[in-house]
Amino acid sequence: MPLQNRVLPTQEIVADSSRGLLMGNRGCLHGQGRELGVTRWRSRLWIACVLDWRGRRRDPMPPGRWTALFFLDEATALAAGHRPCAYCRRADYLEFNRAWQAGQQLERRPLAVEIDAHLHRERVDRMRRQRTHVRPVSELPDGVMVRYHGEPALLVGTRPLPWSFGGYGRPAETALTGPVEVLTPPSMVAAIAAGYRPMVHPTALAGATDGLRAHPR
Repeated sequence: MPLQNRVLPTQEIVADSSRGLLMGNRGCLHGQGRELGVTRWRSRLWIACVLDWRGRRRDPMPPGRWTALFFLDEATALAAGHRPCAYCRRADYLEFNRAWQAGQQLERRPLAVEIDAHLHRERVDRMRRQRTHVRPVSELPDGVMVRYHGEPALLVGTRPLPWSFGGYGRPAETALTGPVEVLTPPSMVAAIAAGYRPMVHPTALAGATDGLRAHPR
């Protein structure tokens, strides 16, 4: 029986047997039975980490410590509100931090705690549901996640690629036009537009532009 630790672009955490390309956490969300309760975060520090860190093997749900969450790729993690980890993904975090600064037009590099506080206001509402926003598709960079026919999809060259646990489907035959509902938080969109290149699942790279990069294996 798979654990309930796979994260959708909509922030939902569900059980699925696939593992994904990144992991992360939001604090300890599970109880003694290794099942999630009502709470979906214990901290504003929502991060996305590498799967393998110096060969260490870890329990994904150690009692009372943290709950390992898994993402298809970084585009999924960003849409769900998780930033790069400043420890195990130091180079990615520094690049993300620079892009965040540019996207927010800040005079100095932001601290991680400042990014986390800003992100938390953007990713959940008072009812603890995911916040989304509407933007003209012409203003969106490759790598953001939108809602297409009611389901999450990765935007690549104004064409949505349907999201699934196993990867992305074929791009839509017709390019999107006009306003779309965006799942990726506004500040994440700004960082991507300012030059941060999300790592994506290989199924997204067939028609990709320079705005995306392959995930290292």
